[in-house]
Amino acid sequence: MYKNILINALVNLGDVVLTTSALALIKRHYPAAKITIMVRGVVADAVRNNPVIDDVIIFDYKAKKNSLSKMAAIIKEIKRRHFDLSISFDRKLRPALLTYLAGIPRRIGPSKVFDNNKSRVTWLYTDVIEINHDLNKTLQAETYQTIVRKFFDIEGHEKPVFANITSDNENKVDELFKRLPQTEIKIALCVKGTFPLKTWPKEYFAEVVKNLSTKFNAAFYIVGAPNDKNYADEVIAEIKSTSNVNVENFCGETNLVDLATIFKKSDLLITVDTGATHIAATTGVKTIVMYGCTSPDRWNPINDNATVFTSRETCCPCSVKVENCSSYPKPKCLYNVTPKMVTESAIIKLTK
Repeated sequence: MYKNILINALVNLGDVVLTTSALALIKRHYPAAKITIMVRGVVADAVRNNPVIDDVIIFDYKAKKNSLSKMAAIIKEIKRRHFDLSISFDRKLRPALLTYLAGIPRRIGPSKVFDNNKSRVTWLYTDVIEINHDLNKTLQAETYQTIVRKFFDIEGHEKPVFANITSDNENKVDELFKRLPQTEIKIALCVKGTFPLKTWPKEYFAEVVKNLSTKFNAAFYIVGAPNDKNYADEVIAEIKSTSNVNVENFCGETNLVDLATIFKKSDLLITVDTGATHIAATTGVKTIVMYGCTSPDRWNPINDNATVFTSRETCCPCSVKVENCSSYPKPKCLYNVTPKMVTESAIIKLTK
């Protein structure tokens, strides 16, 4: 079969993590195949030193800012590696064009992957894999695995696989945890989604922290990207306005593998629907996820220790701007998932 495979995954962090389930399926059936993945630099840590990935190509681009010389250079690099197959998990024009111009003889991609819209990008594939299921009612990881199962005519299901945690990551997190009070329980919080209708209210996080702090001897800390730090400070201020609980802000102080290490060392993660949720799932940490405008039918973390909450509003799933939401400024999809629901679930998880 194919021995040198290029994977196109120029997508967001959560999707990159979920695509690794499909790569694990390939590796199970064809362990000798070399798998190279092309990703954006911001997610590279998720796929370097990953058991199901042999090599990584970084391709950062902005639609109007990449020169022809840079495009020519990456085409040359792809040609140099002599791939015999490329698989697209993003259905984007640029990577499809790159693999076409690089002359990869077999280029496959899905008829749909993120929405039901038809795309002329598929003209650049040698094989279009028909996706017939309802995207919104199917786990995204299963959509990626369907592409692989149909093309290779194989069976099975795999879970996402994250990069290996090293002793450096362990030591880094141990240093961060020295800033926490000495407690029996460690609770991580991820408070900001990629857009407002995924971000649970600050006052709800404050109420949950207050409730759990009266029940458990626990340390609380917020994790996230550098650009989440200011918002995390606002959540911490909200928490302090209702209780005397100190919450550490680790946003921007970890790389992606450090983040996985934090989850591994935590007793509980309380989070909104975000890429970090799927990293956490690979560690098996006990997790509670609050969904707003997105649906767990599609984005549920693949983790037996996860509990998800959604109010299943009739208008969901959606991706509208918050100001266009019919129930703005208190979107029902977010406000109907209550602190009481999350607190009760957290108590159950922490007392098992």
